[in-house]
Amino acid sequence: MSGTSLDGVDAVLADFADGKTAILAALHVPFDADLREELAALTHPGADEIDRAGALGNRLAAVYADAVSRALGQAGTSATAVRAIGCHGQTVRHRPERGYTLQIGNAALLAELTGIAVVADFRSRDIAAGGQGAPLVPAFHVRAFSAPDEVRAVLNLGGIANVTILRREGPPLGFDTGPGNCLMDLWAARHLGLPCDHGGAWARGGTANADLLERMLAEQYFNASPPKSTGRELFGPDWLERHLHPGLDPRDVQATLLELTAASAARAILEHADATQRVIACGGGTQNLALMQRLSQRLAPRPVEPSDRHGLPAQLVEATAFAWLAQQALEGRAGNLPSVTGAKGPRNLGAIYQR
Repeated sequence: MSGTSLDGVDAVLADFADGKTAILAALHVPFDADLREELAALTHPGADEIDRAGALGNRLAAVYADAVSRALGQAGTSATAVRAIGCHGQTVRHRPERGYTLQIGNAALLAELTGIAVVADFRSRDIAAGGQGAPLVPAFHVRAFSAPDEVRAVLNLGGIANVTILRREGPPLGFDTGPGNCLMDLWAARHLGLPCDHGGAWARGGTANADLLERMLAEQYFNASPPKSTGRELFGPDWLERHLHPGLDPRDVQATLLELTAASAARAILEHADATQRVIACGGGTQNLALMQRLSQRLAPRPVEPSDRHGLPAQLVEATAFAWLAQQALEGRAGNLPSVTGAKGPRNLGAIYQR
């Protein structure tokens, strides 16, 4: 899994035998600065996009193959023992309103490099069926975190944040709530020269600007009804620049961006599932202690706790979800939730590249 945070690849070797989820190996392979910069640039219109996307897809396939090799080595497992690689690819355009989504990563090359079947392009079939193509992880959240006696929200704090509402009755709900880490990471890179604000320490030293926060929360996306999904196409540098004005302290801007993530995510949960009793958080944003604290304050008295307490490390949930979605594809089962994406019905997701 490599997501909108653009920090690198999370890889797991997962065994789903007997209805359980066993993680046999797990690791993170960071993107080098050059690859990260080029991928970020490709999420916005620019010159020679087709050639750049093709070349970057090949580079990604090599990074993915390296991650697979490391995971197999960590577990002492041979490639022949693995049924398939579930590869989400790197999203460079997500335009469900125009009927398409694009993830690069050259799954055919990945199959050649690893000698393992690859399942990729998970989102397109859901979009073809009238859905948003995202988020797709809620189907796995149902499997991993449901509790019959408790209404739960699973909040994934990636580059973009998404929530799954696990209700006692009725199908689950789910949608992207807005920016997760993407704007905070962008601002930290610009002013600190770092990929992120580690632990939220820089933001914690600032003060959220109430006027700026109000302008940002007036974004139409936050008030749109689900099903809905978003990405860097909206919440990118241009969006941020439109809301800023001269004289703002950079640290206060960072504090405001943190508050934007906390406020939009908490509001989404409270507006669409006020009966939520527990919030299970996953994704890289769980490492931002200041963000987790603000979420806890905004969602009190509901506990906000990392998914580690429920059997899956927070950093590994998405990668494990796409391993599971690959299994669903191989076995001819649906991978989407129409109540989440808005698709016409359940669909088997993914294109399969045989070993």
